[in-house]
Amino acid sequence: MWAMTKRNLKVFFRDRSAVFFSLLAVFIIIALYAVFLGDTITGGMEGVKGIDFLMNSWIIAGILAVISMTSTLGAFGIMVEDRAKKIMKDFTVSPIGRGSLAGGYIFCAFVVGVIMSLLALVAGEIFIVASGGEVLSMENMLKVIGGIFLSVLSSSSIVLFIVSFFKSQNAFGTASTVIGTLIGFLTGVYIPIGSLPEAVQGIIRAFPVSYSASFFRTVMTEQPASVSFAGAPESALREFDTALGVKFEFGGEMTTLAACIAVMAITAAIFYALSIWNLSRKKK
Repeated sequence: MWAMTKRNLKVFFRDRSAVFFSLLAVFIIIALYAVFLGDTITGGMEGVKGIDFLMNSWIIAGILAVISMTSTLGAFGIMVEDRAKKIMKDFTVSPIGRGSLAGGYIFCAFVVGVIMSLLALVAGEIFIVASGGEVLSMENMLKVIGGIFLSVLSSSSIVLFIVSFFKSQNAFGTASTVIGTLIGFLTGVYIPIGSLPEAVQGIIRAFPVSYSASFFRTVMTEQPASVSFAGAPESALREFDTALGVKFEFGGEMTTLAACIAVMAITAAIFYALSIWNLSRKKK
C-alpha cells in the first residue's frame, strides 16, 4: 500500500495543474470575499470592535472546509485516470493486492487533503494577522489541526463514493466543476445561511461538510467573538452564530463541537462503507 501511496503522491504533485486547481477554490473565495462578499456580509457592522478579525477568521474557517473536499477530489482524479487509461488492469494482475491498491488511492487523497489544508491554514493565519488580527491560541490551533484530519477523512469518503461511479475523465471533470461550484454555497461561504430561504437552510444543515465548516468556525471565531461581543447580551452572539452558520440550531438547541465531530466521523464510516460496496459490486 505504501508503494502505491508514494506512486500516487508523485503523480499528483508532479502535475502542477492538479495542484493549482486543488487550491483554486481558496484563491476564488478569498478574491470574492475581498472584492464583493466582505462589504456585503459586514454591512451594518462597521462599528463593531474587531469586526475585520472576526469576519476574516470566519472566511478562513469556511475555506478549510471547502479545501478538504476540493483537494481530495483532485487526488482521486488519479484513480479515474488510471481506470480510463486501463492502467488499473495492469495493477490488478500484478502482485499488489486489491486492498493495497485501493488503500494507496485513499491514503494518497488523505495525505494530499491534509497537506493542502495545512497550507491553507498557514496562509489564512498570515492573512488574518496581516489584516490586524491575532494568531490562534495554541489550544485552538491544535483543535483546528485535529479538525483538519477529521474533516479530510470525512470529505474524502464522500468524494471516493462519488468518484467510484466514474470511468471516464470527461465525466470526472464535469463532476469536479459542479462540486467545486456548489461546495462554496453548501458550506455557507458565498452566502451566509441566515440570508437563505428555510428550505435551502435545511439542505445545508443536511450536508455533512457543513459541519466541518461549523467546527472550524466555532473554534476560529472564539477569540475575535470574545472581543466583538464583549458586554453584549448572549442573544446577540447566538444570533450571529445562527446567521453566519457558525453553529446550527435544532429545536432551540445549538450544535456543539462534539456534535460536529460525531457527524464527520459517522459520515466517514458510512461513505467509506458505501464506496467499498460500490467498487466491489462493479468488479463482480
